[in-house]
Amino acid sequence: MNQPPAPAIRPTLAAIFACFFSIGLQSFGGGLSAWIRREVVRKRGWMEERPFLAGLALCQIAPGPNSMNMAVFIGTMLRGIPGALVAISGLMLVPVVVTLAAGMLYFSGSSIPGLQRGLAGAGAAAIGLILANGCQLTPRAVRNIGQACLMVFVALGLGVARLGLGEVLALALPAGLLLAIWQERRPREDRDR
Repeated sequence: MNQPPAPAIRPTLAAIFACFFSIGLQSFGGGLSAWIRREVVRKRGWMEERPFLAGLALCQIAPGPNSMNMAVFIGTMLRGIPGALVAISGLMLVPVVVTLAAGMLYFSGSSIPGLQRGLAGAGAAAIGLILANGCQLTPRAVRNIGQACLMVFVALGLGVARLGLGEVLALALPAGLLLAIWQERRPREDRDR
């Protein structure tokens, strides 16, 4: 079985903490995977695009919040279990404090003018971050018509047909595995088309 590629740069635990602390400080909601990619792949060069995309796919189907899963995955890839622990700690420190403060504010002052509109605006911004990340990652991750069809199936199943995540994954995961096996068995020239 193939081993994952070693990171190009082996950062210190303090550097991993600082990176994920910065991500937790600057971003929110579903847009965290976009920030993580920007910081870890593009800015610092700690990971290549392909292992990051593989980790993102794994983290999205694994139970739990994607951002936490990504912190565990990247921290583990870079420095093992200590890397995972400092990545999670850095990522969650600011959001935990902000969420506790926001929750206290919300329940004690839900009649504050503009609070509901501000929260709606934050939700729209998070959706925009997710959409931007999807637009940037699609050309890198979807390389053939089979993968494009699988992506459209998942989007339509979840977004239009409103199927449950378990139902969609029960169909999409075996289809994706069969597609990958089929592509691997094809001659190299055919795969590159």
